Amino acid sequence: MVDAGWPRTGLESLPWGPSTGAVGLTRRERAAAAKDRYDAALVPEIAHLDPRLSREAEVESEDAVTEVARFDARMGHEVLPFAGVLLRGESIASSDIEHITSSARNIALAEATGGVGGNAALVARNVHAMVRAIDRTTGVDRDGILSLHAELMEGDPRHAAGVLRQEPVWIGGFASTPVGAHFVAPHHSRVPAALDDLLRFSRRPDLPRISQLAIAHAQFETIHPFTDGNGRVGRALMHVMLRESGLVQQGLVPISAGLLTDTSSYHRALDAYREGEPEPIVRLFTTSALLAVSNGTRLVETVRTIRLSWDDRLRVRRGANAWRVADLLLRRPLLTARLLESELGLSPTHAPRVMAPLLDAGIVRAGRHHSSRAAYWWSPELTDAVDDFAVRAGRRRL
Repeated sequence: MVDAGWPRTGLESLPWGPSTGAVGLTRRERAAAAKDRYDAALVPEIAHLDPRLSREAEVESEDAVTEVARFDARMGHEVLPFAGVLLRGESIASSDIEHITSSARNIALAEATGGVGGNAALVARNVHAMVRAIDRTTGVDRDGILSLHAELMEGDPRHAAGVLRQEPVWIGGFASTPVGAHFVAPHHSRVPAALDDLLRFSRRPDLPRISQLAIAHAQFETIHPFTDGNGRVGRALMHVMLRESGLVQQGLVPISAGLLTDTSSYHRALDAYREGEPEPIVRLFTTSALLAVSNGTRLVETVRTIRLSWDDRLRVRRGANAWRVADLLLRRPLLTARLLESELGLSPTHAPRVMAPLLDAGIVRAGRHHSSRAAYWWSPELTDAVDDFAVRAGRRRL
């Protein structure tokens, strides 16, 4: 076995105020809550480190780099019109890893109207954050991380959006105490310095791209800088890093969809990383990148076939607004009169007339928002294609 040359995540004992007044606790939880200390992660500095991987892992990761670059080149020439559908599939997959699930139609409705709550609204915010991530003209920095988190957590009163945490966070164990948790993130006072160290690592031009991406992601998840949304922010940051490295220049490679195929391995790889073994997370990202290219290609081919079929079904003159709407549906598979106005400059009063040919052709269906009663139109073929993409990536509740 190759010596990874990578430090383990350490531990430090920290004080905890016992929850003596809590009620409704089990005997084990009461025993844990009564203790006055807990062990928190002590994250090593990695900015200057070079991971050592097996030759097999290195070759596989370089193969993945080649496939990602090839997919991105296709994005620039033939896939780019379908980037909006890919974006939604990737956002759904990233949320699904954290068991935040909804159908593509409900997510699109939440995007378009803002009037849908629950998981659909959470994933819709993830779509917006992903757009921000891939549209960034600057590289990864702390302000960008905070901005992505603010986008994700906007309107959530339980968590401070766009603010580094000021309290302990932990995974597993009991809700009332970090004592006995599976993992307790570093003390909040250590988060700024740990993030700055991670950012220095992520900007290095001398590291293999997939290895750098995987390790940076694992380090971010170990730092856990926010009270919630860490996984989704971390996966959005992957796309910023891919852009900054030059590996992806045209669009988006849905790596979260690759990770979703085996979430148990994802969490085991994060645990292994914290034990000083970076190779499992690098191998997982390698496999995920290859799966992302395969699944993303299949989604794009499906959407291309759908769009070509509309050319045969839509019975209006070339140059009519209905054709512009058909192209817009590839980016926004659910439309309202307000969206037609903002995206295409069409008068809201003309929306029903513009949409009529698409309804007649079976390209869209019509609906009304349950509370506002505002009309909307969506493409069931496109939302089904995104749902199928997510199902291929991992079993999902719709």
